[in-house]
Amino acid sequence: MYEVRLQQFEGPLDLLLFFIRRDELDIYDIPIAGIADEFLEYVRLLEQVDLDGVGDFLYMAALLINIKTRMLLPSQELDEEGEPIDPRQELVERLLEYIRFKEASDILSEAHDRRQEQFTRGQDLEIVAELQDSGDTIADASIFDLVKALRRVLTEAEVVEPSHEVEAESWSLEGQQEYLEEHLADGERKSFVGLVTGRPRGFIIATFLAVLEMARNGLVAIFVERSALDFYLSASTNPTGGGAPTE
Repeated sequence: MYEVRLQQFEGPLDLLLFFIRRDELDIYDIPIAGIADEFLEYVRLLEQVDLDGVGDFLYMAALLINIKTRMLLPSQELDEEGEPIDPRQELVERLLEYIRFKEASDILSEAHDRRQEQFTRGQDLEIVAELQDSGDTIADASIFDLVKALRRVLTEAEVVEPSHEVEAESWSLEGQQEYLEEHLADGERKSFVGLVTGRPRGFIIATFLAVLEMARNGLVAIFVERSALDFYLSASTNPTGGGAPTE
């Protein structure tokens, strides 16, 4: 189990890299047909959640479908020298450029973190104690790891939802944050799936959004098990009151 640092919502290139790294694919030989289909599944789910930036995912989905269609054509496109053109080439170049950008950003971020760990004489030792390892391994994790759990519970909700008409209910972001705060008040880690199983789709989605908002504000820590379609929450012991979480 490892702890998630949820900094911001990733974009469509991050989702593609998520698939490539998860399945250990060759970035120069991406199986577009399978990737495009799974990408569309995630886009449909993100549309339901109504997160910011879904339009960028729709654009990328259209690009993947275009590449998939071109690869299915019986005759290949040729360049000026008569050599076949790989429809994936532009996408691969964009991914490689994005990876270089992220690596440079990570280097700068690590340098900043190292500087933050340096203290001048007389600085409060309690600050140092707060930064000691809590025992959990902090790892890079994607929001798409969390979306896997969301997709699981939404699929189950589709199966168990009643077919007869029921009175419509609505759930607010603020209300679901209160719901989470109440269930995490005892200091124990709680399963996201356990908190929303058996609830209507609207409840599940609103709770997921509340988790993201509270994580951004440092109010909850998120823990993910690599082998499970679930993640765990606990109340933060050091809320930031805004911005990226510090857990």
